[in-house]
Amino acid sequence: MEEKLVCVLDYGSGNVGSVSNLLQHLGINTIISNKEKEIQKSTHLILPGVGSFGSAMEKIRKNLPMTLIEDDVVYKKKPFLGICIGMQVLANYGFEFGKHDGLGWIEGNVEKIDSGDNPLPHIGWNNVTSVQESKLMMGFEEINDFYFVNSYCFKVQNESNLIAETTYHKNFASVIGRDNILGVQFHPEKSQGAGQKIIKNFLEYK
Repeated sequence: MEEKLVCVLDYGSGNVGSVSNLLQHLGINTIISNKEKEIQKSTHLILPGVGSFGSAMEKIRKNLPMTLIEDDVVYKKKPFLGICIGMQVLANYGFEFGKHDGLGWIEGNVEKIDSGDNPLPHIGWNNVTSVQESKLMMGFEEINDFYFVNSYCFKVQNESNLIAETTYHKNFASVIGRDNILGVQFHPEKSQGAGQKIIKNFLEYK
């Protein structure tokens, strides 16, 4: 059986280290890298992220070998997990401080949360409710608590890409996916046991 090696993609995001620490705590072989050879030899890729959409995309383009990563993920189907901004940049466009191009791997746009009278950013523990079956959400009860920090959310164009949602005045996408490409709006590295389970489930993708 192939030994799993997770590469946490290093493009200058603030939570790369904490995501790596979670993986290592779980006993998972982990590297933090933006080097082509190390990315190629990995079996799974994780793209963390904190901050704004446009700033994240600028760093991704500058610091990551995106031609190689796109070939690995989109064409060779290597399992990929985007976290927070790392999920949002999967979209076609983000509308935070202007309009910015995303990776376009999952159809949709990133827009400000319709929070009603609730404050933004949306910070703290909130429920995640599955809307369709997914390997990523295996073993969870219907409603689960995860830790969020976000003012913007992913508006999926194709409902088949919506795996789970969260309510903050209105519902927004908190887990999305298309085949091997997955994204979570919450922070697994801050979500204790639930976050650990999400990471373990992600490693079941091959």
